[in-house]
Amino acid sequence: MTKEQEQFIQRFLSELEEDNVAIFAGAGMSCSAGYVNWRELLRPLAKELNLDIDNEQDLVGVAQFYLNENGRNRISQQLIDEIATAKKPTENHSILARLPIRTYWTTNYDKLIERSLEEQGKVVDVKYTNNHLAVTKKKRDAIIYKMHGDIEHADSAVITKDDYERYPLLKKPYITALSGDLVSKTFLFLGFSFTDPNLDYIMSRVRAYFEEHQRQHYCIFKQCNKDDFRDIPTYENAVIKQGLLIKDLSRFQVKTILVESYSDVTLILSRIERTFRRKTIFLSGSASDFGKFNQADIETFLCQLGRVLIERNYKISSGIGLGIGNVFITGAIQGVYARHNGRINDYLNMKPFPQHIDDINQRNETWSKYRHEIIGSAGIAIFFMGNKIVDGKIVSADGVRKEFEIAHKLGLALIPIGCSGFMAQEIWTEVMNNLTVYYDESNTELISALQKLGEPVDKPEQLIEKILTVVDLMSQE
Repeated sequence: MTKEQEQFIQRFLSELEEDNVAIFAGAGMSCSAGYVNWRELLRPLAKELNLDIDNEQDLVGVAQFYLNENGRNRISQQLIDEIATAKKPTENHSILARLPIRTYWTTNYDKLIERSLEEQGKVVDVKYTNNHLAVTKKKRDAIIYKMHGDIEHADSAVITKDDYERYPLLKKPYITALSGDLVSKTFLFLGFSFTDPNLDYIMSRVRAYFEEHQRQHYCIFKQCNKDDFRDIPTYENAVIKQGLLIKDLSRFQVKTILVESYSDVTLILSRIERTFRRKTIFLSGSASDFGKFNQADIETFLCQLGRVLIERNYKISSGIGLGIGNVFITGAIQGVYARHNGRINDYLNMKPFPQHIDDINQRNETWSKYRHEIIGSAGIAIFFMGNKIVDGKIVSADGVRKEFEIAHKLGLALIPIGCSGFMAQEIWTEVMNNLTVYYDESNTELISALQKLGEPVDKPEQLIEKILTVVDLMSQE
């Protein structure tokens, strides 16, 4: 990645941690899912007017010409024909939906954003009429402002000049709401060309109020490529125009991140998701027997590990495994009170496993769902010890094995503490014998640090620095 892209990722992550991020999705995001762009949407209508849509730049004007000649009904029908069909959200939609982003704005009429959020089990509050703004869906996880309307009401979608001219009067609450978000949140514009008159009007107002004190925003553009144009003069004109647009956007504190291809957008978003998730650590383990260590030393070690991870601004997710989880969480809580003003919920995801489910099939099904939910919120998984008593004998805990398999399937970075014995040792041996399956073998520093986790230690506290080294290396991948 370029230096500019790396800087953007770090700044965006910082805003994401503070819950200050908003997404503005343009037509480009929907086109990637298979919907037509504006030009193709209007092509049949332009043909009826004997216009060559490929030679037209004012597409809103074309829609108005058709309205003048034929009325609104055919325009609404064209929208329904092209956009009402449900399509699968793209990987970019899915990545954004998995991140803790609560505010979305879009000029698109389709339902890709809400569908992607609902697939992640989130409660979505969709707004596209003025009355929608006056009510709030209970326990909502995200708000989508569809400022140009929704395909369910194609007859009121903003598409013609008349619609745009009446917008400041009829949709003033949306102008106010977007102005407020542009002041208080950091926007990432995706698939947006910045030719929309409404957004230009709103951003100009914000700029007039705050001048050089505007909040920093970001957009991602695909860099002009010769292969995308029919001839060199057209390409050169596009390069000049893109440069002028980038400079003009700087007036509104919108910083442009250039990529060579649209697939690079997915790579950037994936990197953001992976880095964000790897700030949360899941601990898998249980102990009815403490092996060669005594219980007091293990508890001291786990308490200290939990506290140190929190002090380093990592978050903790735990199902509070037997003999392991309580002391680990205790140390984490101490770290929160010492360094983070007691904001427990911001740093700890504590979910004890549900007990007293008599039906074994129901219990296994419930625990599987529970494990997926807890592990899915993290990006790094630590496996420690892992044993239990069965028929009076100490055996390796199959629950830890299941959590390892889930963590691998969900793409977590895996840290088995081999020298702790039991299931953790089995997992450590397995991953070290199959490095290409679980790690990037070219990262020799990481592989070396993982190998040290299998070396015997006299006291469990000697593991802390070794674990922190691996965690820090994985969080930087």
